[in-house]
Amino acid sequence: MHGFDYTRRKFLKNASFGIAGLSIMPSLFGKVQASDRLRVAHIGVGGMGNNHMQWFSGLNEVQVVALCDVDELHLGESLKKMETLQPGFKVDGYKDFRKILERKDIDAITCATPDHWHGQIASLAFQAGKDVYGEKPLSYDVKEGQLMLKYQQQNNRIFQLGTQIHATDNYHRVVEIIQSGAIGKVKTVRLWKSGSPPDLGNPKSQNPPKNLDWDMWLGPAPFVDYMKEKCHFNYRYFLDYSGGIFADFWCHIADVAFWALQPKGLKSISAQGEESVGIGNTPKWINVDYEFEDLNILWTTEPPNVPGAAKRSIGAYFEGEMGTLICDYNSMEITINGEIYTDLIEVPKTILRSPGHQQNFVDAVKSRKSPESNLSYARNLTLPMHLGLISYRLNRKLNWDTSNEKFIDDKEANQLLSRKARKKWDLVS
Repeated sequence: MHGFDYTRRKFLKNASFGIAGLSIMPSLFGKVQASDRLRVAHIGVGGMGNNHMQWFSGLNEVQVVALCDVDELHLGESLKKMETLQPGFKVDGYKDFRKILERKDIDAITCATPDHWHGQIASLAFQAGKDVYGEKPLSYDVKEGQLMLKYQQQNNRIFQLGTQIHATDNYHRVVEIIQSGAIGKVKTVRLWKSGSPPDLGNPKSQNPPKNLDWDMWLGPAPFVDYMKEKCHFNYRYFLDYSGGIFADFWCHIADVAFWALQPKGLKSISAQGEESVGIGNTPKWINVDYEFEDLNILWTTEPPNVPGAAKRSIGAYFEGEMGTLICDYNSMEITINGEIYTDLIEVPKTILRSPGHQQNFVDAVKSRKSPESNLSYARNLTLPMHLGLISYRLNRKLNWDTSNEKFIDDKEANQLLSRKARKKWDLVS
């Protein structure tokens, strides 16, 4: 058996008395013994990976035992930080994430690598018996998401997508108000995130630094010569690795719409956009119209021309038959009959509040109950983003078969639902 031994699993299961993912174990038992803690490893310890280290090492029930990064400088700096986060406990460091997956004493991993590694690492972790807290976006393409779900279900693993904003009270409250029917049936939702990728110029290729395994950094992506402008944070501005600002922020703001309305029966996707300046090739701007059964979701790069949008760089605007609701991460305004409200106190609180996004994952691992941003939900949320990018790349409207997850009569578009990994790094079939 991978991960917990039987005694540890039984203890943690019996200690999880909370409902719907809320654990009260720390308050009942005080500090958890080291032998009974969830043993976690972090894969990818650049910017967001360091947040993972801090978040999880701060949880009473967690022991961080290993870190992994293909950049020796990132790894060394992060190991030093762990000395202050977990004084007196030696954390192991690895360049190859597969060494972590081989360890039977590791229960769960977090993954904050570049996007093009998310799907393979999660699928391999599921097969190795590990639970996964994975950063967004969920996967590089549609097929990777399908494989993740397959291996998660086969191995009965827990997955939480890193949509930390999902845990906020504001999102919970927006969902309660929309689902209460206070603004009537919603027919249209407008989503946006302003901003453009940086101009990275047109630099020449260089030799990779000795501290970086460039071949492994590329992994399943096509081989190209090293440029520092493509690596680390800037990877998100290249379609070989990510999908730009659109892919970066889609799941954060689309989350509140999908949670509130649970759109079904996607019919068509129509995107327009312009490529960014310089060597980056993700959209400088992108607008996408999604037609679902009985609902339209409209994404724009610039705020739409609706009340309250201009002052928000990211937001969602729900158009109901009796009113509207606009929100961002931390605020909302409801307009009914010309009156503006920041809340509707007559709408009861019906959704159990999160104990914290990372705590929710830990509680789910212990109870073996699905967390809030679980894999099935995350796949439904992420899929339209992938399809929007395909429509952008082909510059045409696409019709979608939801049941079979394929474009209708469009071979060229269907070929973009997956990408063949480089042979050396084709690790999941």
